[in-house]
Amino acid sequence: MSEVLPPDFPGIYVLPLILVVALLLLWLLHRRRAGQKRSLATVLKQIGFERFDNLIVPNGDEGEIQIDHVLLTANGVLIIHVKDVIGTVFGSDKMQEWAVISENRRFTFANPQPALYDRIAAVRHIVREVPVAGRILFLDEATFTKGVPELVCTLDDLLSDFGETDRSSAKVKVEAFRPHWEKMRRFAGG
Repeated sequence: MSEVLPPDFPGIYVLPLILVVALLLLWLLHRRRAGQKRSLATVLKQIGFERFDNLIVPNGDEGEIQIDHVLLTANGVLIIHVKDVIGTVFGSDKMQEWAVISENRRFTFANPQPALYDRIAAVRHIVREVPVAGRILFLDEATFTKGVPELVCTLDDLLSDFGETDRSSAKVKVEAFRPHWEKMRRFAGG
């Protein structure tokens, strides 16, 4: 049997095996991320009757502000700022910097609440007679162990706060908001 197999038999297959395992792990990671993106898109579709993504609006100080998602819901206009982080998030309403700690990494970012308040104010300036709400959405890979700050939510929270079980009756409310929503369309280029 040893005459049939090359003398360095185990070594020949180690590198290809490592490459196959690495490619499989990358593929699984890509599918997992794609699943999260799909679930984000699914939730946004469930709670919104119309939406704009990556919308640029005036900020009131002769500048502009970018908004990840703006949705027309039965409750009015909803602004969503997405934070896609993996790990445990340490943040509160009064902290200027929030931290994320994962298995092999630690990083900080500015408290996203003040920027969300600015986005809400900018949209309120455009759609004056419509209620405007905002949320900072952390996807499923983020956890808060010390309490969840104000206006921070998960996909499930969005569904429970803004989801409509009876979309046909909600359309009546949405139609009342539509003339004001058309002002948002001007910034979306449509």
